[in-house]
This record gives sequence, C-alpha cells and structure tokens, in this order.
Amino acid sequence: MRKSILLLLLFVVSIQVHAQEQSKGSPRIIILATGGTIAGSGESATKAAYTAGKVPIDDLLNAVPQIHNYGKISGEQIASIGSQDMNIATWLKLTKRINEIFAKDEADAVVVTHGTDTQEETAYFLDLTVMSDKPVVIVGAMRPSTAMSQDGNRNLLDAIVVAADPKSVGKGVLVAMNEKVFDARDVTKTSTTDLETFKSKNFGPVGLIYDGKVQYYYQSLRSPLKKFDVTKLNSLPQVEIIYGYADANPNSVYCVTNSGPKGVVYAGMGNGNFNAPVGKALAEAAKKGIIVCRSGRAGSGRITLDNEVKDAELGFVVSDDLNPQKARVLLMLSLTETSNRAKIQQNFFDY
Repeated sequence: MRKSILLLLLFVVSIQVHAQEQSKGSPRIIILATGGTIAGSGESATKAAYTAGKVPIDDLLNAVPQIHNYGKISGEQIASIGSQDMNIATWLKLTKRINEIFAKDEADAVVVTHGTDTQEETAYFLDLTVMSDKPVVIVGAMRPSTAMSQDGNRNLLDAIVVAADPKSVGKGVLVAMNEKVFDARDVTKTSTTDLETFKSKNFGPVGLIYDGKVQYYYQSLRSPLKKFDVTKLNSLPQVEIIYGYADANPNSVYCVTNSGPKGVVYAGMGNGNFNAPVGKALAEAAKKGIIVCRSGRAGSGRITLDNEVKDAELGFVVSDDLNPQKARVLLMLSLTETSNRAKIQQNFFDY
C-alpha cells in the first residue's frame, strides 16, 4: 500500500516537473484589447452593419482556443472603441502599459487588437515609443466577429504565431493581417472593404504566415534606434493635416494655422506640391514658427527635399516616404523634444 502511494506521489511530481519545464519554454503573451472590428458585433451574419468594440477580450480568446498551443496567453482590456475614435490619450495609455509589461518582465511579447481605420498610425506610434525589442504585434479584422466569413479569429491566431516566434525579436512593431506580416513604418490601409486591405506600397510585406509558422524575408533599416520617451507625457503637441487638391483655397491653411498648432502636415499633390496661394499661406505659417511638413497624397514614393520646392528658403521640412498620417505621428513626437527644423528634418530621414 505504501509502495503504491509512493509511486503515485512520484508520478504526480513528475507530471508537475514536466509541466513546469514546458511552461518555461512557452512564451508569455499578453493581448491588449482596444476594440475595433475584430471585437465588433452585428445583428446579421450576412450584412455589413455592426458595432465596433462590443466583444470583450475574454470572449475573443475563448473563440480561438488554438492560440494556447503557442504560449501562455492572457488578456487585458485597454479600451473598447472603434479605431475611428482612437486618440492620443489611448495611445499614451497603451504604450505606457506595454513598456511597463516589458520593464517588469510580465510577458515575452504583446499583441494589440485594434480597429483597422487607424491601425497603421497606432502601430507607427508604438514603434517610436516602445522601449523594448521584444515582439509587439498589432492585429485587426475587416469583418466583425459575428459575420459568416469573419477574418478576426484567423488573424488573431496568426498574430500569436508571430509574437511567439523568436525571430520576431528586434524587428520593431509588426502588423499581422491576412497571412502577411508588415513593418509598422511602411504598412497602410488601402481599401475600405477588401480583406487584403493592408499593404506596404513601397516595399511589400516583411514576412508570410502559413500553417502556424512565420517566415521572414527582410527587415526595415529604418527601425528607430532611439525611441521617444513619453513616460511623463499626458498629451502631445497639436499637429494638423491639410489636404491638397486642384485650385485649393488658401483659407483652409489659414483656418488650421490660426487654430494654434505647433505643426502642420500638407498632403500635397505629386511630390508634395501646392498652388501659389497655398504655398504663400504655408510659408507665412513657417515664418510664425509652425513646423510645416510636406507630404504626399499619392500613397507611395518619396517627397524630395529642395527639388521642385525650395524648402530651405520657405522653411519647410519633408516627410521622405511617410504618408501624411504617419508624418503627423513623427512630427508630434519630434516636437516633444525640439522645434529645430534641421533636427526635425533629420528625424524624417532617420526614422
């Protein structure tokens, strides 16, 4: 009898030791939920109407039990909003929580569920402000969780695959969507409804996800080596975007620049171009100390410095190949450290 009890105890201990050894090798991944379509719910499985951010994180995790095969998974609800309502306060809350998680060694990787409307902006903001080289993966969906052909479950599983892979360390913030992996700096949303909406128009995806594995093909050389410290910040400098178009009225520039921004991004035609009246209004803003950044509405390509536009003479900076919404993110963060145009211009060439 005693021998049987002893054997049973040894068996139980061996199971516990084996479980501990397995858990040691399993990455700890925290999912931070912000809402969005991936957490959306609608009344019909076949219609497009839905409300974003209704499904809590625990329900999202329970819907994809396979994620637990890739690590020790837990979730936290940071916000429950559609990403059209994403704001700087939530950005700061999110990046501070991620930095806290890594500083306290609470996890080996973080996945952020997010709406697709502003997903690229959040990804780039986190890329510039998360201090760790541990994986941070942003994921979303184009169809709500209640849709017949919803894409959120698969995207979430793929994001966990990417976050759990040791090769994802040191690659900056990544976006996992539609079986592809994108660099946060270069990815953009290209369609209002298509499942394959996220693309990197200039360079393409950095990796592919298939059969529960991620394969990387290249890594961006523009991943920031120095990050912006937002630990003590509760807001960011005001930066607005002005859209360029044929026969644009300069009053749009005056309305924006008179509202007190520290910077403006001009989404210009072609190579960041503008008509003469708009150029005059932008130059006046630059003389007042507002940082004017020329970007482009075309969606890809570089904005060249001192080429067609005399940027040095007018007091402008250029966004290089950042689209207007991402140029705004970098300009806001740059203005937390300096208002020197030359230094800000260098940031656009370095980050």
